[in-house]
Amino acid sequence: MSTPASQQPSPQLFFQTMNAHQRTEALKTAIELEVFTAIAEGNTTAADIAKRCQASEKGIRILCDYLTIMEMLTKQGKNYGLTLDSSVFLDKRSPAYLGGAVEFLGDPILTGGAKYMTDAVRKGGTAMPDEGTIAPDNPVWVTFARAMAALMNMPSQVLAKLVDPNADRKLKILDIAAGHGLFGIAFAKNNPQAEVTALDWKAVLEVARDNAQKAGVADRHSTIEGSAFDVDYGTGYDLVLLTNFLHHFDPPTCEIILRKVHAALAVGGRAVTLEFIPNEDRVTPPDSAGFSMMMLISTPSGDAYTFSELERMAANAGFSRSTLHPLPPTFQQVVISEK
Repeated sequence: MSTPASQQPSPQLFFQTMNAHQRTEALKTAIELEVFTAIAEGNTTAADIAKRCQASEKGIRILCDYLTIMEMLTKQGKNYGLTLDSSVFLDKRSPAYLGGAVEFLGDPILTGGAKYMTDAVRKGGTAMPDEGTIAPDNPVWVTFARAMAALMNMPSQVLAKLVDPNADRKLKILDIAAGHGLFGIAFAKNNPQAEVTALDWKAVLEVARDNAQKAGVADRHSTIEGSAFDVDYGTGYDLVLLTNFLHHFDPPTCEIILRKVHAALAVGGRAVTLEFIPNEDRVTPPDSAGFSMMMLISTPSGDAYTFSELERMAANAGFSRSTLHPLPPTFQQVVISEK
């Protein structure tokens, strides 16, 4: 009996995967040349796009065809168009433009770890020198704070509405590893009675202070400089934000932070953890589950943790209950742990 064509072995996935780096570079090139913006402006043929982008017509034609294959552009005859996602996130004139995130996501400290993946798999953590991304006062986090603000603008607002829907009472908030500061700032913008303290390295906090000033909440925004493991948090907080932080560390280290957070919270206070949280099978959903590889190659002991793992860490740190909440339209989720 012959094997159905759909079940025949094929090298297609092998070649697609080995050449996947071209997808990254094609997107970076299109952002650098402002191809998406050019099309949004009404330049739809290769010749018109090439003129606007100061590139060769042949090069633009091949690039735009490749972006069409990637489903980042559409093509009708000789005319290219933007997809919904491209029009929202890749047109420089859009308030949700994400092109600036390339600076952080393409930083050698993040991408370089992949070159040592074999050693990282053998070791169980990054094979890069100096602890990868968690090295003290790593300048990559200044890049992160500047480059990723646009990407975090919408999730920060959604998170504030989720955690403080009525915005009708005074809140004292600690924003740990605040980075750009947008998560704490969103709470301050959502609730005029909220006061936020951002904790991070000194150079990173300069970006957060600037963002607080631009948002008009600088009078309710203060800072603590230093390592989250070493500084005194203070006490009496109603909320402590842990956004995209715990995944950098192993569970015992996470529990050290969570114990400090528990001690800093007022009675009835809550820890709010935003993370890439895979299902218990650890392979779905793919975006959250796949984040574990990023942690393997860029940190000594980080991981993408399931809800049950995060729940267990919080319980071991003294929290009475943890609940899981989706944060649409993002693919991250929120764990709210109650003191």
